[in-house]
Amino acid sequence: MGEQGPDGGRKTAKATKGAAPAKRVTAKKGAVKKSAEKSVKKQAPAKKPAVVPGKAAAAVKGVGPAKTVAAKPVREESRTALVRRARRINRELAEVYPYAHPELDFENPFQLVVATVLSAQTTDLRVNQTTPALFAKYPTPEDLAAAVPEEVEEILRPTGFFRAKTKSVIGLSKALVEDFGGEVPGRLEDLVKLPGVGRKTAFVVLGNAFGRPGITVDTHFQRLVRRWQWTAETDPDKIEAAVGALFPKSDWTDLSHHVIWHGRRICHARKPACGACPIAPLCPAYGEGETDPEKAKKLLKYEKGGFPGQRLNPPRAYLDAGGKPAPPLGAG
Repeated sequence: MGEQGPDGGRKTAKATKGAAPAKRVTAKKGAVKKSAEKSVKKQAPAKKPAVVPGKAAAAVKGVGPAKTVAAKPVREESRTALVRRARRINRELAEVYPYAHPELDFENPFQLVVATVLSAQTTDLRVNQTTPALFAKYPTPEDLAAAVPEEVEEILRPTGFFRAKTKSVIGLSKALVEDFGGEVPGRLEDLVKLPGVGRKTAFVVLGNAFGRPGITVDTHFQRLVRRWQWTAETDPDKIEAAVGALFPKSDWTDLSHHVIWHGRRICHARKPACGACPIAPLCPAYGEGETDPEKAKKLLKYEKGGFPGQRLNPPRAYLDAGGKPAPPLGAG
C-alpha cells in the first residue's frame, strides 16, 4: 500500500511518476508472466484429448489412432458424430462377438422369464447351475404355481435372496395361469404386471423369446454407455430412451448383447482391460484401466480369457467360436 498524505493520497500519486516504482511494477509483471507460464505448463496436459497408443488402436482392423481419436474431447461432438461413433462401436463389437446370445439357459419363454427373475443380484452362471433342478421338478407354470414354497426355497438357495425370489416365481406362475392361460404374454404392458418382472426382464423375454426388439439396461450396459459418453443419464428408463434414439429399433436386442458381453469380458467395472480392448480408439474413457497389452490380457474373462462361459448348454455358434460350456453346480 502507498503512503497517504494529508491531502488524501497525493504522495501515492506522485510516487508513480518516479522510475523506481516503474521498475518494481515491471519486475512484478515478469514474475506474473513466469508464474502464468508455469501454470499453463501444468494445466496443458488436461486440455489434450486422450490419444490411444498404437498397440491398442491396432486391435481394430485397418484403423489407426490418428483417424479415430478426435481432436476435441468427445463431450463436444455433434449429435451426428455421436450417432456415427455409437453405431461404429456396435459394428466393431458385432465382429468381436458374432456369437453373442442371452447367457441364461432356457428352452421356452416360461423358463426364460423365471431365469431372468432369478438372475437379480447373482450371476447368470449361478442361475444356470440352479434352474435344471427347478425346471425338472416344476416344468410348467401350473406346476410352479402349486409348489410348496419351502421346497422351492431349498432349490433356489444358491442364487441368494431365495425367499424373495421364491415368492416372485411362484407369484408370476400363478399370474400366468390365472390371467394368461398358462402362457407367457408377448407384450411389454402385460409382462411388467407379473410379480418380479420389470422393464429390463420384460425386454430380455421380448427380445430373446419373441424376437421383438428391446434394450436391456443392466449394470454392464449402464456402465459402458456412460463410459462411451453415449449418455450421461443414470436412470435406467432414461438410459434406455437415450441409447435407443441412437440406433434403429431393429438393432436394439443385438446391441444389448454386444454391450453386455463386452462389459463382462473386457470392460470390467473395477479393472477394464483397456490394453486388450478392440474398440480402444473409439473410447473416450481409454486409460481408466490397464493399458499394457500383456497385463490387460490377464484380465480377460470367459472365452476371451480361455475360461468357461456362463451357460451349461450354450448355442452351437458359441462353441464353434471356441467358447466352453459352464460346469454344472457342484462340479468343482
